[in-house]
Amino acid sequence: MANTGAMNSSFNASGAYAQSFGAMPDRTRYTSIDVKSGNVETDFRSDMFGKNNIGLKALNSQTGGAGTAGYALVPVYVDPKIIDQTRKYTPLCEIIPRVTNYGLTADYNVITAKGGGFVAAEDASLSETNTTYDRKSTSIKFLYSVGRVTGPAHAAIPPYAMAGFQAGAGESMGSGFADAAAPNSKQLEVLVKARELKELEENLIVNGDTDDDTNEFNGIIDLMSTTNTVDKNTTDLDLDDINTAVQYAFDDGGRPNLAVCSSAVYTDLLNLLQQRIGYMTAQQNVFWGFQSIVVHTMVGPITVIPSMYMSNTSGSKAMYLLDLSVVEMRVLQDMTYQELAKTNDSDKFMLKMYEALIIRNTAFCASITEIK
Repeated sequence: MANTGAMNSSFNASGAYAQSFGAMPDRTRYTSIDVKSGNVETDFRSDMFGKNNIGLKALNSQTGGAGTAGYALVPVYVDPKIIDQTRKYTPLCEIIPRVTNYGLTADYNVITAKGGGFVAAEDASLSETNTTYDRKSTSIKFLYSVGRVTGPAHAAIPPYAMAGFQAGAGESMGSGFADAAAPNSKQLEVLVKARELKELEENLIVNGDTDDDTNEFNGIIDLMSTTNTVDKNTTDLDLDDINTAVQYAFDDGGRPNLAVCSSAVYTDLLNLLQQRIGYMTAQQNVFWGFQSIVVHTMVGPITVIPSMYMSNTSGSKAMYLLDLSVVEMRVLQDMTYQELAKTNDSDKFMLKMYEALIIRNTAFCASITEIK
């Protein structure tokens, strides 16, 4: 009891009363209800706690103490748009014609030599000339991306939007930077895996090499090799190099209509063209986030586009001039979604493509390599 008395002696009853009721007289009824009608007869609480309770502090952004990401009473608002900081654009996936293909190999015939026509005297003995045919065969390769979404992720992750998905994943021909909606976590993961698969395809179109990995198909660099190459031997690009390369292809029967180069070569070409007014038309919009250049050559205008998958290293920079009439992406099965076995509290799936790049005749194309 002595301790209780000590505690009571330090208690300020008047202060506690004033904090709640201010100057209101003692024993004042501040709430009352008519029990018969249920009507409120008296209620002074709004005045008491709104005006008289000087002990309450103002509510501010730090009220409530520390929270998970700031202060407890302040919620976290996450932007619903997701930016892929690693994105690469895939124009070649859409520009190169996609052609259906039966079977596990892309087979086609070519003429490698003709006996040729000839002149002869009147009523001369006529002998046939021989044409030489050959069969080419390229194996279809299998591309995959695999995703998995857990049950808690399904329940907890809100809708998002993948920014610029079409431009990165080639969802539609010539599509721009439109966002793609992901109403749930699984759809978000599908969008990411679709982008991964198209980026893999674009990379293989440029850099694929079956010698490095037998599961890859050969890309443009490997297929062209040294055919019709203007080898710069680590010297600067010149506009005459383009004319020379085009001439090589023309003399072999080709008509290049698309040029692909690294971004550094693209910049080199822009700088050269600024010194040659009239050599190029006005830059033209394409749908993958850059302006194409159109150069005028002996076979007509050639559109030049930069690739994010080509080297910018001095001595390894290059430009490839392609005749798209002989360049094809042979497709056994285009991008397909498929569920995988469900063994845990998660959904596992894969996206896949079966395809291979072919150039029916590399001599119809040309290249400029080892640019400084």
